[in-house]
Amino acid sequence: MLNNRRTKMKKLISLLSGLLLIPAAVFPQNINGRISSSIYTFQRFDTANVSGNYVRSYQMLNLNFNKDNVSLRSYMNLETDLANKLENDPVLGFYNLYLEVRDIFKVATIKLGRQPLFNSVAGGVFDGLNLNLKKDNYNLTAYYGGNAPAYDKFRLIDNWNENYILGGKFSTDALKNFQISLSYINKNFKPEAYWATRLDAELNPIKVLIENNSNQFKFASAEVNYDPGKIFSINTRYDYDLNFDRTSKFELDGNLAASKKLNLDFYYNFRSPLIRYNSIFSVFDYGNTQEVEVGANYILNKIFTITGRYGNVIYQDDNSQRVTVGLTSNYGSFTYRKTFGYAGELDALSLYSAYTLLNGLITPSVGLTYTKYKLSESSDVNDLAALLAGINVRPFGLVSIDLQGQYMNNKIYKNDYRFFLKLDYWFNTNF
Repeated sequence: MLNNRRTKMKKLISLLSGLLLIPAAVFPQNINGRISSSIYTFQRFDTANVSGNYVRSYQMLNLNFNKDNVSLRSYMNLETDLANKLENDPVLGFYNLYLEVRDIFKVATIKLGRQPLFNSVAGGVFDGLNLNLKKDNYNLTAYYGGNAPAYDKFRLIDNWNENYILGGKFSTDALKNFQISLSYINKNFKPEAYWATRLDAELNPIKVLIENNSNQFKFASAEVNYDPGKIFSINTRYDYDLNFDRTSKFELDGNLAASKKLNLDFYYNFRSPLIRYNSIFSVFDYGNTQEVEVGANYILNKIFTITGRYGNVIYQDDNSQRVTVGLTSNYGSFTYRKTFGYAGELDALSLYSAYTLLNGLITPSVGLTYTKYKLSESSDVNDLAALLAGINVRPFGLVSIDLQGQYMNNKIYKNDYRFFLKLDYWFNTNF
């Protein structure tokens, strides 16, 4: 019975999407969006001594039709390789394609179609319905739909009953200086079946079809944020895993303006591994982690600001520390980072600069980083150098051109060169 209901819901969403998209596209008052075309070149080694040169092409279109309180929003990307065609080339992905109707009875907003979901546990893109109700200081959001298929193809996923997502969030700022929210999410994901080689009872290799159950995230979350003004603020978040019946994550971060020039911040989290229900990884022995970090920013003058941070990560049987110091300015930034302890030893220097010339016509940029690292005290020391240099050109406000070269060298990527070219065009037309 439940599967039949989901099948009917899937067909209804497909039908309503087709019917409702037509008037928004035919009778728009405004059309806006962005066209982006880019090329990224790199070399990939398929084996130790055999490599191929790849030229990936990305054609992105963000297109919106608007009329009064109705909008049809779309975001799609066509990807292929101009030098060596890959197995799934070309790939046309639809990241967004939904109808939005706002201010219904001055309370509700409805989104229907393929749309983004912003959630710290299981975000992404889904095909379905999102309903938002807002009145005074209270806000309620509910959503239901199916996961988008592989490569975000323009179709509904087949096994909707094993690939669905539902949830909701209630939030309010009715209490002065507080913002409080409660949320719930239930996401099912069915992994694709695959063939693998296994040994039978007599230790002979045989082919076996591996079919996993639909894995699931089921979480309840709460957020409490307190911001009384310009002096300090505190934000907290708590996630509870309903499947494993345990605390998944607790976060707390605070900010204090100690003076006009000095700003202090604090961060803490407790985190258990995020594991899908029915996943084989749930049988492994694992430990939770805790992390504490304190930081400060001090404004020297109108140009320069000094930053510093210290963090400590507590594992089940050990811990690791990191220190970061930097200098930021109107012309760029310089950062030094050191990590030591259980997570390995690392020393990294990075420099980045970008400056706009000729009233925004040209913005050159350059970045340089050098890193020395080893996984443990007894490991060999490795180093990595990376350089990027680019330029952004805006001949006029609606067009932007980016060109960037990248170079990296370490024991794995010897003299690795990559190039990136991108053209953006923004448009906004009223009728």
